Amino acid sequence: MGPRLIHEWDAELRSADPLRFPGYGPPAAADESVRTGLAAFGDRRAVLVECRFDHQGGTMGAVAGERLVRALRRAVELRLPVVELVASGGARLQEGMVSLVQMARTASAARAHAASGLMSVAVYRSPTTGGVYASWASLVDLRAAEPGAVVGFGGPRVVAEVTGHWPPATSHTAESAYRAGLVDAVVPAEEQFAWVRGALGGPAPPLLPPPGRPVTPDPSNVPAEPWWILARARHRSRPSGVEWAAWLCDSWVELHGADPAVRAGLARVGGERVVVVAMDRHAGGDGAARPRPAGYRLAQRAVRLADRIGCPVLTLIDTPGAEPGPTAESDGVAQEIAGTLVAMAACRTPTVALCVGEGGSGGAMALGHADRLLMLDGAAFSVIGPEAASAILYRDSSHARQLAADLRITAADLSTLGLVDGVVPESGPGTVATVRAAVLDALATARIGDRDRRTATATARALAGP
Repeated sequence: MGPRLIHEWDAELRSADPLRFPGYGPPAAADESVRTGLAAFGDRRAVLVECRFDHQGGTMGAVAGERLVRALRRAVELRLPVVELVASGGARLQEGMVSLVQMARTASAARAHAASGLMSVAVYRSPTTGGVYASWASLVDLRAAEPGAVVGFGGPRVVAEVTGHWPPATSHTAESAYRAGLVDAVVPAEEQFAWVRGALGGPAPPLLPPPGRPVTPDPSNVPAEPWWILARARHRSRPSGVEWAAWLCDSWVELHGADPAVRAGLARVGGERVVVVAMDRHAGGDGAARPRPAGYRLAQRAVRLADRIGCPVLTLIDTPGAEPGPTAESDGVAQEIAGTLVAMAACRTPTVALCVGEGGSGGAMALGHADRLLMLDGAAFSVIGPEAASAILYRDSSHARQLAADLRITAADLSTLGLVDGVVPESGPGTVATVRAAVLDALATARIGDRDRRTATATARALAGP
């Protein structure tokens, strides 16, 4: 099943052979590589851009660029999303710089469409390369690729000519792009129509946590002592952010990144479309996965998408902290945490954060700068882990248990300090329903800017008077 083309646009446009290139016969208008128009994906209407490799190798010349620019402008006028089905060999060499400048023209038009608050999605078919991939085809909100498709800036033959070596079989493919977080899904041809519908806000499947994960909330009682609350929050049998995302969300369209410790998706919660960012402390199998810079870049991408298309944001926090090692350091982990804080601060839609386990230091605070900050009553949030705090303050870890109390890390303590907006019970029957109701209430009542008012009020209370 594919899209239904309601009306094709600009079908009469034809190239004038601007370079008078030897041996080049400009194709007939019907044989051009790109066609555009108004299309239906089930009950979802969108502007369709189809780039066809079986027409002129899918190359982009003046006609393709003009059709695309006009289509994007019409999409803005009609307030419609754009769906791109792409198979391209890149720029059309026989049109020289006239072809090359279409990269800039289409990029400008794509930016204008995005700035109007409208979504765009693309499906990369084989091949998707060159100037098309390096311009409008990469400037979309969600990206899928066909299994085994050649996807890359330089096609394999160009890579071999430039570098002297053919790229390995593990490079320049849909699968390698997925591993690198450059596409959100690898989708067989027969499933692409459903994926596009879901990306446009239609029916989508639920989020399924990896096998072997907890299938229910933690049934144990919350201890009284902070040290044991933290130990319980860290336990490997306890659900993390991905499990809670699966329980709270009715559907899920993945925004894929290269760091498995952070997941993001376009979801529905109680019928409302929400952008969700979930930490996954179980991603590494040891219950202590720490987000790397790529995880924070994914979070920024998700929050900025929500801001642009007008969706609220829900973040689910559970991490011992950001990865501090040399590789993460050289990849800019501090800058990416700061960038995530800025993305949350700049978001023009309501934001809600729920700490479901451990909120570890600045790596957790990056997703906690929300208009509503909630905590499960068995969660903990701390300036730093008590073990590290003991090492800093006392040069050994022997004071960690006492520091767990001294640092006031429990949900009850942080509520008293005015640093969280609500504490949600996580034990007893109906826990998921209770948490869902709290999240929905927070999404409905959060006011943009509450994040700054809460932190300013708590800071004022912490200041000594004159």
